[in-house]
Amino acid sequence: MSFPIPQADGSWTDTKLVGECLRGNEVAWMALIDKYKNLIFSIPIKRGFSREDATDIFQTVAALLLSELARIREPEALAAWLIQVTSSKCTQWQRRQSRESSTEATESTPAIEPETDETPESLFLETRREQTLRYAVQRATPQCRQLITLLFYQNPPLPYQEVAASMGIAIGSVGFVRRKCLERLRHFLEEAGFR
Repeated sequence: MSFPIPQADGSWTDTKLVGECLRGNEVAWMALIDKYKNLIFSIPIKRGFSREDATDIFQTVAALLLSELARIREPEALAAWLIQVTSSKCTQWQRRQSRESSTEATESTPAIEPETDETPESLFLETRREQTLRYAVQRATPQCRQLITLLFYQNPPLPYQEVAASMGIAIGSVGFVRRKCLERLRHFLEEAGFR
């Protein structure tokens, strides 16, 4: 006898997602990975890894998450766990690369250590803030997500005329919609403790 598999809902808490993953719900697993993929991937990128290495680190962390999921005592602290594990994997990766470089280097050309001004604590806090911001943007309405993407994730930023055309709204409405979206975003961030 088979039971229906509950479909992951974007509003599911980490506790519910982890519980469903442990029950074998593949949709919940995909939702969990989708929720945290940017967080995991951003850490090696910030630490200067290539996209290829960042992808390898991401896959390592995802595999570790799968194997350790049943041992996670506080699913609501999953983001912090992922940040810690990913940072640790980055450090291990750097050490391995450094060892490989030093065996290839001659005495006259010492291996160069990558410079980083970030301490693990500052990296943790910055990554946590970014994850909170991503989560708040995900909670926004589709119109707000589109507006935020057009106004803040384009380089160079798009002028209001192009934003209005892309969204199918009057150019005079862009400022009003922007203000409402940012108010909602601020509310979500305050709820999440974003400072």
